[in-house]
Amino acid sequence: MQKSIERIAGDTDGISYEFPVFRFEGTDQAAPSAYLQAALHAGELPGVVAIDALMPMLTKAEAEGRLKGAITVVPWANPIGRAQYHFGEHQGRFHLGTRTNFNRGFPLLAAPDTALLPTHGTPDQQLKTRLLQLSLGHDIVLDLHCDDEGLAYLYIHTSLWPAMADCAAAMGVDAVVLWSEDSDGTFEGASIMPYQNVPADVARFDRRVATTVEYRGILDVDGAFASSDAEGLYRLFVARGVIADPALPAPGAFTGTVAPLENIDMMPAPRAGAILYDVKPGDRVAKGERLATIVHAPGEADGRTEVFAPQAGFILTRRSRRIIRAGEDLLKLVGDRKSADARSGTLED
Repeated sequence: MQKSIERIAGDTDGISYEFPVFRFEGTDQAAPSAYLQAALHAGELPGVVAIDALMPMLTKAEAEGRLKGAITVVPWANPIGRAQYHFGEHQGRFHLGTRTNFNRGFPLLAAPDTALLPTHGTPDQQLKTRLLQLSLGHDIVLDLHCDDEGLAYLYIHTSLWPAMADCAAAMGVDAVVLWSEDSDGTFEGASIMPYQNVPADVARFDRRVATTVEYRGILDVDGAFASSDAEGLYRLFVARGVIADPALPAPGAFTGTVAPLENIDMMPAPRAGAILYDVKPGDRVAKGERLATIVHAPGEADGRTEVFAPQAGFILTRRSRRIIRAGEDLLKLVGDRKSADARSGTLED
C-alpha cells in the first residue's frame, strides 16, 4: 500500500488544502479495480470510520497475496469542507465561497477521458476535478455518505440494475433507490454518465459498479456500525473479484426494497416550528396516516399542524433536527407508486 498527498490551491495566497490517497496495486491487471471515498459532505462520518475499519482488512489481503485488483481509497475526500466552521458550527455540505453543494457541479463528461476535465476553477471545482481524475477508469466506484436519520440505502443508476443486486446484498443495505437523470452533476452521476454512450467493451456494464452509499444517519458513528459496514465493503470486493477469499460465501439474493426515485415523497413542511414525529425510519405507513405534527404556535388552540402520508409506503429517512422552516423537507417516504410531486433528478441540496 502506498500513501500520497493531494494538494488543492486555495483562493488566496498562503492557503492550500490537502488530503491523503491510499493505493493498493493488486496482483492481477485483469481483475476489477475499485475506488472508494468518504466525507465528500465533510461532516458525514459513517463512511470515514467504515474505511478506517476496512483498511486493516485490505492490508491483510494484500500481505497474503489475495488482493487481485487495484484499490484506491480516499478516506477524507473534502479537506475544504472539513475546515469550514461558522460560529463554532461545522459547515461541510456547501462551499462557503461559491455556495455550491460539494456533491453538485461535477463535470458530466461525454466519455471516460480525464483529458476532457477542466483545468482551472475555484478550489471546490479543483477538488471535484481531482476526485474524478482519481476515480475515472475504475470498475467499482463507491461514494460513502449518510443521511440525517435513516436506513442504509444505495442510489443506483437504472443501467446498473439488477446487475448490482449482488452488491446491495453483500453490503447488507435496506433499500435501493433507482435513478436515471442527473442534470446537477453529482459525483455518482459523473462516475456513470461518461459510460452511457461508449462502446460496450469500454462501458463494461457487466462488471461496473457506481453508487452513492447512504450509511444511515449522521449520528450513527460508532465502532459496531463501522465494523459492519467495513465487512459489507469487503464482501462486495470479494463478490466482484477484487479480493480473493474462498472462505467467504457468495452473497444471497437482495431482499430489501427497490424503488424508482420518482416514488419518493419528500414531504415539505407546511409551517415552521418544532417537529413531533409519529414515525421513524423503517416504519410502514398507510395512506392518510399521520406522519408528524408541527408545533408552530405553542399553547394556542390552532397552533399545531398535522402532516399525513399522501400514499402507502415506508419511511426511509427523517430529519435529525427538530426545528424546521416552511417548505423544508420533513422525511423521505418511499411510496408504493409514483409520487404526485415526483422528482427525476437529485432529491435535495
